[in-house]
Amino acid sequence: MLTRRSFLKTAGASAALLAMEGPVHAFNPQTGGKKIIGANGKVNLALVGIGFRGEEDEAGIAKTGLANVVALCDVDMGAPHTQKVMAKYPKAKRYKDFRKMFDEMAGQIDAVLIAIPDFAHFAVAMRAIKEGIHVYCEKPLTRTFHENELLLQAAKAHPEVVTQMGNQGHSEANYFQFKAWKEAGIIKDVTAITAHMNNSRRWHGYDTNIYKFPSGDPKPDTLDWDVWTMTQQYHEYSDQFHRGNWRCWYDFGMGALGDWGAHILDTAHEFLDLGLPYEVKMLYANGHNDFFFPMSSTILFRFPRRGDMPAVDVTWYDGLDNLPEVPVGYGESIAASDIPTVNGQAYKPTKLNPGKIIYSRDLIFKGGSHGSTLSIIPEAVAKEMAPKLPEVPQSPSDHYMNFLRACMGLEKTRSPFEVAVPLCQVFNLGVIAQRLNGAFKFDRTTKEIVDNPFASALLAGAPPRKGWEDYYKL
Repeated sequence: MLTRRSFLKTAGASAALLAMEGPVHAFNPQTGGKKIIGANGKVNLALVGIGFRGEEDEAGIAKTGLANVVALCDVDMGAPHTQKVMAKYPKAKRYKDFRKMFDEMAGQIDAVLIAIPDFAHFAVAMRAIKEGIHVYCEKPLTRTFHENELLLQAAKAHPEVVTQMGNQGHSEANYFQFKAWKEAGIIKDVTAITAHMNNSRRWHGYDTNIYKFPSGDPKPDTLDWDVWTMTQQYHEYSDQFHRGNWRCWYDFGMGALGDWGAHILDTAHEFLDLGLPYEVKMLYANGHNDFFFPMSSTILFRFPRRGDMPAVDVTWYDGLDNLPEVPVGYGESIAASDIPTVNGQAYKPTKLNPGKIIYSRDLIFKGGSHGSTLSIIPEAVAKEMAPKLPEVPQSPSDHYMNFLRACMGLEKTRSPFEVAVPLCQVFNLGVIAQRLNGAFKFDRTTKEIVDNPFASALLAGAPPRKGWEDYYKL
């Protein structure tokens, strides 16, 4: 177990490692930037992670008709949840280890779609960028602030590589409406945002008096647990880590904030140019412990003035007992039709569905998650504003098509790493506040925590496991 004291010991080593430059193992500079779109004008695509969310992503890719799936990679090719995708692509080469896939096929792959646990995204995405392979990566991009920073720097160093984070709302009505309303001056002078996700989570019901990780369980025979663990310090296999349960634990996931924040705060973050906060503070925690996320959290993110836009306070609420106050005229909460399934289970509406309330000096906006559009509340004000609202353009492509067409040079991605990384770094900072159940000040220019050494150590976290160090070198 990593204690707060050990984090301080490793912080200096981690920061030094992250600043080093050098080659990454097995990267082939001859392929970088020389990708050729595959047969029939389609993108030769590798899928890393083909169960659960990966299966849903594959279905979205298949609908576009723009990709040749040439490689499948999953740490458990023998599991029931990977069989459906494998059966669809009998000619695609199969791998358990993405490193071997890139070693053998980098020159045959135009793009990769990454749909594996949060903590494992970084190494695959970094390797692909260095190979000159276009990257679609599920949200949130990485588990730590510095991993996100390294991905951003790698993407900037390889502008020929197309990148896209999988927050699908950036290609749906939510994106185009927010952009149009902001440009028309309907959304202006925003001073506060309430963001909320109050559904039951996997760790609700866990013992918050926990003092060690779960005892090891028998590992599935077909699972390569060593590769699953990736850059993270080794843990014994446990059913409480696998098949989506990784989201519960600080060592592997990003909790409710990382899971849903990119679907709730994405457009506000981009079009209000929020960037990074100058202060992050835990206002409430129920069930805080050193291993998994609190049962409930309230986190305050403070953003300064940006040009002529006023300072903004964003307050995040999660947990069953922690619903935020809503303004008069809020009305009923209706679930968006485009929220995806979770491990095959349909989304179930709750008393207050995931979403946000945006407070400006003149108007209040109510919004949901994913592709849900904003409405002005109360209804009387909405009717008064209706004639003043601009026309909102239709999306020319869904998120998968946008990515693939960008790989072909026909569009630009709407959630490239230059947009997605700062958003995800906000969530990285929020998770640090959750983990420490505390507060800290953040320097937006130097990207350093200035008043809390424990929090500063968590920007990088523990050094990578032996054998993975090169992935942290630019």
